[in-house]
Amino acid sequence: MNRRDLFKVLGVAAGTTACARSARAAEPPPSVADGADPVGVLVDTTRCIGCRMCEFGCAHANGQANGLEKPSFDEALGPNRQTTEKRWTAVQRHVVAGRAITVKRQCMHCVQPACTAACLTKAMYKTPDGPVIWRSNKCMGCRYCMVSCPFDVPKFEYHSAVPRIQKCQLCFQRVAAGEQPACVASCPAQALTFGRRNNLLDEARRRIYTEPGRYISHIYGEREAGGTSWLYLSAVPFDQIGFRTDVANEAYPTYTKEFLYAVPLVLTLVPPLLLGLSRATDKGERGGDEGGEA
Repeated sequence: MNRRDLFKVLGVAAGTTACARSARAAEPPPSVADGADPVGVLVDTTRCIGCRMCEFGCAHANGQANGLEKPSFDEALGPNRQTTEKRWTAVQRHVVAGRAITVKRQCMHCVQPACTAACLTKAMYKTPDGPVIWRSNKCMGCRYCMVSCPFDVPKFEYHSAVPRIQKCQLCFQRVAAGEQPACVASCPAQALTFGRRNNLLDEARRRIYTEPGRYISHIYGEREAGGTSWLYLSAVPFDQIGFRTDVANEAYPTYTKEFLYAVPLVLTLVPPLLLGLSRATDKGERGGDEGGEA
């Protein structure tokens, strides 16, 4: 391959990449493209009684009941309890100014998820109705979804012979069948309200407006990470009950789109460049050998 041919190959590759970049930039997530109002859940932490029925409902609905741990009372609702590969939802207990506050935690199901943007094979996928799910038949095990999530939600089965990514799927099959998520259906205190995100935001604002002494004026998830489908109300600042308050209000994929656009550029330009250099080197070596033999 001579220098002219090499630059032709690079020109074609660059043109293809530019077209791919334009197409990708014009293709927003399904929920945005369709103008859909995703389903979600409003969590009123002032109503939560820490019964953990949401945990048990989730475990039974997803075949995890046998692996649901039974910690001692002192540790059952500690402030550091997190979701695991065997527990998709976790209830935490925080003590603020002598007052116990229990909070349910799970995947936040972002409106524009960082995990789906980071997934190279679309194994992590946001359905048009809102739930962010993981598809085993597409996963290649890169675990970029774990690294990209600002809420540290996806968990990997490190000790399994056939490891999977585990996290709340917002009971997408139940939702598609017209049912509530298992955790919502299991809550006896009406701390969880299922519905469309816009309606849930209206309800959250109504509660704050009508009972200003009960809630702080902040709906967690309304803007955090560009907006999430799980929304929270609280009587105290969210940083006091274990929530990240340093999460940006802009959707995380917007921070990485230029890097993601550079990935196809590298994949298309570098191989032809290396091939051209290799062939040029081989040709030079052959020419040198032939000259030596002459």
